[in-house]
Amino acid sequence: MITVAGQGAYLSRPAGGSTAGMLLLPMISGISAQVREWADTLAGRGITTLTWDPWHGRPSGDETPMDTLFGWMSELDDETCLAEARQLLDHLLGELGCTSAGTIGWCMGGRFALLLGGREPRLANVVAYHPTVPGTPAPNHTVDAVAATASIGAPVLMLYPGADSLVPVESFQRLQTALQSRSTGTSVVAFFPGAEHGFSARARHGNPVNAEAAALAWPQAVQFIETTTAAG
Repeated sequence: MITVAGQGAYLSRPAGGSTAGMLLLPMISGISAQVREWADTLAGRGITTLTWDPWHGRPSGDETPMDTLFGWMSELDDETCLAEARQLLDHLLGELGCTSAGTIGWCMGGRFALLLGGREPRLANVVAYHPTVPGTPAPNHTVDAVAATASIGAPVLMLYPGADSLVPVESFQRLQTALQSRSTGTSVVAFFPGAEHGFSARARHGNPVNAEAAALAWPQAVQFIETTTAAG
């Protein structure tokens, strides 16, 4: 862990650094063991990764009760979270020496990836795994995810599970329409029939549909990230 502008973050980078970077925006469990593995995997492919800690050092991970995590999530402020993400992006493109950087998020972080993409023209890509954009926005969702998505200039990869119980298919369709309304920025949308919300998490791989979706999605995401960050 390192400290950037007063906030903690998980840094994983190739020996000697790299010019390609990714900002990781985690799911509700925060900087869990699996998120660190994803960060380390990307670093092993030559990409400097910096992971946002939404919980500011509070113990999280898979051991923290979901009721506790949902309580914390309900307290998040969109503008504050976006400001923190931009500070980390500044660090990637500044002190860490990256000349091209994108963002990838899962669930809660997938929504923030779309929001950040709509605000941040410096991004080389946006990857949103099963973004948590419910049919009725939560009270603390003050930034419109659909409008933000329509404003993204970078290439976007969005992955949606067909059996998502938190995000109705109508929300996915609105996001897809927003992506395809853009005049710039390639849109790549992957739809996984029968997969559930959060299918990328190992804890959900007892359902073979989720495990199969995760096994197919991750290599696509890695290749998309490598291609788009190298273009910078």
